[in-house]
Amino acid sequence: MDAVELLKHDHRMVEQLFRDHHAAASDEQRRAVVELLVRELSKHAALEELLVYPLARRVTPDGGAEIDRHLLEHLDVKRTLYALDRLPVGSGKEEALMSTLRGEVEEHVREEESVLLPRLADALGPQDLDDLGQVLDKAKQTAPTRPHPHAPDEPPALTLAAPVAALYDRLRDRLQGRPRT
Repeated sequence: MDAVELLKHDHRMVEQLFRDHHAAASDEQRRAVVELLVRELSKHAALEELLVYPLARRVTPDGGAEIDRHLLEHLDVKRTLYALDRLPVGSGKEEALMSTLRGEVEEHVREEESVLLPRLADALGPQDLDDLGQVLDKAKQTAPTRPHPHAPDEPPALTLAAPVAALYDRLRDRLQGRPRT
């Protein structure tokens, strides 16, 4: 998949996880879906911040202002994910936070797919999009799996912080028996 296809695929997967959460039959099933959402959205956001947004900032018209908006949206999502990640199974706050998260993600995806990704595709050639897609796919294996709302969200500081966060996250995931994707 090229970069645009890969990012859209991630969006579709997250949309399915929201549906799975709604259809879950028990608190434990809902919690398992929350853990997958936390993992997938955290990886997706980290990869966009590390690889996609710096490139888009340079190659798209008005890239700076647009990327700044996306980074603010990511911060909102990461804060909500952080709150969700800390909830115990069966918490009465989960539904409200999931509703907030869904709204944040839907708005972000709408903007990204209607504006940013088409601009990025126009600015890059097919080979560059393919190359970026391969880099993103490989980087998923080592991306942070938990939200870090207080961490830097742009290189160069992000370039230093992300690998440390990813190692810490993956250790925590293993110790807590979290799902691996």
